[in-house]
Amino acid sequence: MSVGSFYITTPIYYVNDEPHLGHAYTTVMADVLSRYHRLQGDDVFFLTGTDEHGQKVEQAAKAREMTPQAHADEMVVRFQALWDRLNISHDDFIRTTEPRHTKIVQDILQRIYDAGEIYEDEYEGWYSVHDERFWTEKDLVDGKDPLSGREVVQIVERNYFFRMGKYQDWLIDHIERHPDFIRPETRRNEILGFLKQPLGDLCISRPKSRLTWGVEMPFDSDYVTYVWFDALINYISAPGFLTDTDRFNGWWPASCHLIGKDILTTHCVYWPTMLKAMGVAMPETIMGHGWWMVDEQKMSKSLGNVIKPLDLADKYGVDPFRYFLARDMVLGQDSSFSETGFVTRYNSELANDLGNLLNRTVVMADRYLDGIAPAVGAESVTMQSLKETAAETRKMVEALLPKLDTSRILEAIWGLIREANRYVETQAPWALAKVPEKRKELEETIFALLEVMRQVAVWIFPVMPERSQALWDQLGLEGNVADTRIDDLSWGGFPVGTRVAPGDPVFPRIEYVDVEANEPETVEKEPGVAEEESGAEENQNVITFDDFQNVELKVAKVLEAEKVEGADRLLKLQITLGDEDRQIVAGVAQHYSPEDLVGRQIVVVANLAPSKIRGVESQGMLLAASTGEGLALLSPDSDVQPGTRVS
Repeated sequence: MSVGSFYITTPIYYVNDEPHLGHAYTTVMADVLSRYHRLQGDDVFFLTGTDEHGQKVEQAAKAREMTPQAHADEMVVRFQALWDRLNISHDDFIRTTEPRHTKIVQDILQRIYDAGEIYEDEYEGWYSVHDERFWTEKDLVDGKDPLSGREVVQIVERNYFFRMGKYQDWLIDHIERHPDFIRPETRRNEILGFLKQPLGDLCISRPKSRLTWGVEMPFDSDYVTYVWFDALINYISAPGFLTDTDRFNGWWPASCHLIGKDILTTHCVYWPTMLKAMGVAMPETIMGHGWWMVDEQKMSKSLGNVIKPLDLADKYGVDPFRYFLARDMVLGQDSSFSETGFVTRYNSELANDLGNLLNRTVVMADRYLDGIAPAVGAESVTMQSLKETAAETRKMVEALLPKLDTSRILEAIWGLIREANRYVETQAPWALAKVPEKRKELEETIFALLEVMRQVAVWIFPVMPERSQALWDQLGLEGNVADTRIDDLSWGGFPVGTRVAPGDPVFPRIEYVDVEANEPETVEKEPGVAEEESGAEENQNVITFDDFQNVELKVAKVLEAEKVEGADRLLKLQITLGDEDRQIVAGVAQHYSPEDLVGRQIVVVANLAPSKIRGVESQGMLLAASTGEGLALLSPDSDVQPGTRVS
């Protein structure tokens, strides 16, 4: 695989902000994409940082009786500490108050001023102090800032303007000729719609009589630079524009500016026209991701619904938090956050799918093969299905990586994990171990599982770097998973003779506690799950043998599974009892995903009268054991004919 380069940026976050879920999402996504590109063997430059100029910083510093620089120095630590806690692997952290940046801003201003791209004029309009942005009368919505809904004030003053409007036709043409320039398509269409109206020139200065905290205009010391004109330039000042030509040319144009959709106009209109005026090439892609919603509303301080990332990371672990962010939002769309959704995804995909597969693999290797990885032929028929799925997974991940969609990348990886779990049920190593003549097939089966887990450890490393290493260690593999590359994932690479090292669960199940109710959230007491009785005297649970004989327990096979609409805890299962097919409703959705159950054999009570649950008919009830930490479905330890009576 040839080595390429990948330069990705996050927005530089306003230093006065309190880091929240939205900041964490953008930065974790950039980190995950950076790590996948390093895994692919690419050279990577990952830039993040803070925006430290502007009126809000100046006002906050004044209120605290501090200099703006001292205030910024204190505030920036919150972002630096959070990125360290979240294991962000950025290559550079730029601050707009650093001389390496401010000098470049002034050099650029002087160059385009000399080229006639900046002029002085009187400005009359509406100004949002909070957003540090001018608006025309027609832009306002109910007399307020059209984006934030905040108050605006009318201002008349002389300022300097960048001739942005002259580039309108060029910008439309560039967007139309480069479909990947703005992604996803909805954002591209939004900007093209914006550009149907005349594009005015951009006010890029603030008089020092009103604001002193900013980069001084090099051609007029009575003014400082508009904060957005200053901030956007970080994307080229950091890699060496005007200071290190070879380095800059090695990284620019940027592969991806990853931003939230609320700053789409500044990045997709202001920034390209600025670059055009400078004579600098355009970035390859500007990706505007969606918002995290809470109760269908965007997070905001005024609504009191801001999610603090450190709280979740401390409560559930950094890697599960990173996984949830990477998995739950389809890049470009909004996503709704809930703690119950977080826990459900964790238990279903991490604890059940991945954690259970790891545990089964190392325990069976330890129990049946004395913990030693066997030598088997790479062309074994027994392993063929998993080998093919692993190869297909690699193709899908490599195809999805340029699309910047981590949710679909993880879905592809989980397809391999679920296939391996089905493989365990199909091969039934516990049954093979009882037949000496099946020793070769047993060894091939367990080797295939070890090899899948090796590959999975590598695939999940960009998302969960710490837990993937723990998985790697339990497989008994030497060194660091971080040192592995995609080219090392040829099938059969698990080292023969390696001794597995079973340990504590890498993904222990989470028992979610509803803070308001102050009690663990459990599965609803609806037909479909056998539950422990509580608060009953022991002798009240005694039944006679005749009573037991009246309960008809049968083995069933799950043919299809899907969620019941409007019920978070219910799954609708289509099952076969051999001579008949049935539908049952089971309250197991918080413990098993539909994909977990298809193809599995379960035990059902077959002679219950049909009942309706949430309007859906259920013709029986499956059996499960409640462990206190979750549920475990009852099933035979080897495949039997569906419809077989349990006695």
